[in-house]
Amino acid sequence: MDAYWLDWANLLLRWVHVIVAIAWIGSSFYFVFLDNNLIKPQSPDLLEKGVDGAMWAVHGGGFYNPQKYMVAPKKIHTKLHWFYWESYTTWITGFALFALLYLFNARTYLIDPKLMDWTPGAAIGVAISFLVVFWMAYDLICQAFGFKQFGKVSGEVIVGVLVLAVVCFMSWLACQWFSGRAAFLIVGASIATAMSANVFFWIIPGQKKVVEAMTSGKPYDAKALSIHGKRGKQRSVHNTYFTLPVIFAMLSNHYSFLYTHDQRWVILVLMMLAGALIRQFFVQRHAFHHGRAKHPWPFAAAGLVLIAATAAWLKPEPITINSVAINTENTKTEGMNDSKNSAQSIQTILEARCIQCHGAQVQMKNVRLDSDAELKKHAQAVYQQVVVTRQMPMNNSTNITEPERAAIKAWFEAGVK
Repeated sequence: MDAYWLDWANLLLRWVHVIVAIAWIGSSFYFVFLDNNLIKPQSPDLLEKGVDGAMWAVHGGGFYNPQKYMVAPKKIHTKLHWFYWESYTTWITGFALFALLYLFNARTYLIDPKLMDWTPGAAIGVAISFLVVFWMAYDLICQAFGFKQFGKVSGEVIVGVLVLAVVCFMSWLACQWFSGRAAFLIVGASIATAMSANVFFWIIPGQKKVVEAMTSGKPYDAKALSIHGKRGKQRSVHNTYFTLPVIFAMLSNHYSFLYTHDQRWVILVLMMLAGALIRQFFVQRHAFHHGRAKHPWPFAAAGLVLIAATAAWLKPEPITINSVAINTENTKTEGMNDSKNSAQSIQTILEARCIQCHGAQVQMKNVRLDSDAELKKHAQAVYQQVVVTRQMPMNNSTNITEPERAAIKAWFEAGVK
């Protein structure tokens, strides 16, 4: 497919993906908010109907009175709305983007030969297996330990510890096998797959069994059916803690200082853990306001400390352009004071690091950098991609050095000559 139309497909898929993700995350956050704000009713008519919790809210000029039934009301008087297409379309569009950007361009985006020199087919197969294996491991842990008590330790605590251990191992392994940018995305996509699988395999089927039993006209055991509600609640809560880590992993591909670091898997784990802790703060904050929990500020504080510590750890050492030597395969240029020498040095850097993909033979994204006129034309893009976002060269496949990036920065900021 022509690169132009690939860009359009990328844009439109990303647009739809963000829209449906907002819908899914928004509904997930809203129902977690409801669960933590519903109050046991005192009104006899509500208790008679089986209402377990209710609240009043005002929004958009109207008043709302949501009510929760632990199993199901005796009768549903209007159309029943199911919340699942938000989840499914988020996963479908996300996987389509993953396929379009990474799987169809495995040699460029997925494979880092310095780590693993896969064939494209092998890299694609292993990348997809991450999504499947993580879901299977997570689901097995939930079924083995959820809803159980081990002495004074809740099964959900064990689930949390084991899932965190699996995420840490998955992050480390992905960063050993794939390019940093792809590794971060694979980890995020694996967790997102588990989120959508929770909806597809457990939450919606369980709710449908409850509705079918309630509307069948036959006697049913409400206590036996309640397991479906408990499991749905469990997986829904897990999804809300997964949300911020997944969003971070998806956004990280815009910030190469994260995924190009030697210890990038540690960075990924720390930032995802910070997101989960901050999400815990918001979940428990509602319960605190109703006197059902202690103030959750330590969770927010721990998350912010992790982020601050990670940012301090990653802060690069300053590079003084006039004190460095710029080395390429064929040329060593000392200093960057003279504008003519500066332009010549930039061309030398580009010949060594960029012309393979942006020269006479190949023009990725229709960009050529093998002449002064073309370089001036694309100077802003070169500065943005090489210096600001640091996304080029892709996966640093040509081993551009920090002094060379600094040289391009000085050349652009001094005014393109």
